[in-house]
Amino acid sequence: MNAFFWFLKYVLLGPLLKAVFRPWVIGAENVPKNGAAILASNHVSFFDSIFLPLMLDRHVTFLAKSEYFTGRGLMGWLSKMFFLGTGQLPIDRSGGKASEDSLNTGLRVLASGELLGIYPEGTRSPDHRMYRGRTGIARMLLEARVPVIPVAMVGTHELMPTGVRLPRIRRIGIVIGEPLDFSRFSGLESDRYVLRAVTDEIQYELWRISGQEYVDVYASSVKATTPSLNR
Repeated sequence: MNAFFWFLKYVLLGPLLKAVFRPWVIGAENVPKNGAAILASNHVSFFDSIFLPLMLDRHVTFLAKSEYFTGRGLMGWLSKMFFLGTGQLPIDRSGGKASEDSLNTGLRVLASGELLGIYPEGTRSPDHRMYRGRTGIARMLLEARVPVIPVAMVGTHELMPTGVRLPRIRRIGIVIGEPLDFSRFSGLESDRYVLRAVTDEIQYELWRISGQEYVDVYASSVKATTPSLNR
């Protein structure tokens, strides 16, 4: 258990963030009180990784892009300290062996009985729409044999749109859906059709509870063709 995380949550940042942004939560009872599970969330803002752990009673470990841990200067150091302090783990999203290492990192978290936070889209949405999910989450949950809890972050995209330097004061919310059980696919984690079907089912549930527009392409592809959105 990370002492710095609890200090941030209950003493340094948590009370202030709750007072300013007045976050609300629906479905908190769907998060198990103990045992491993995956929290599969939409990803529309940098603040998603802040407010979700803040509003849950249990510690959540996120797999975060490695760039958050390697910045230079004072801001780079602060970013690294924040993400390490809040229990996030750096992952390399370049593919190949890096993807395998990320999978193994997530499996170790789940094997220890913790909650693991994952953004199935693989990157933050460039325009608040929901994009196609990456199948890594399906492989992970089938290998670990754990439930998946869909989570929709509501309103966080309005806190700091592109070009805005300071967060805007907006009330934000979190909708937590009922756990999804994929035990019927146990032992099929190597079947790419099963992985795609499981991932699509998760994304469908996220779309249902978030109310976002869905686009059946990868968000990373949109960012690659429109560099101005990749911020």
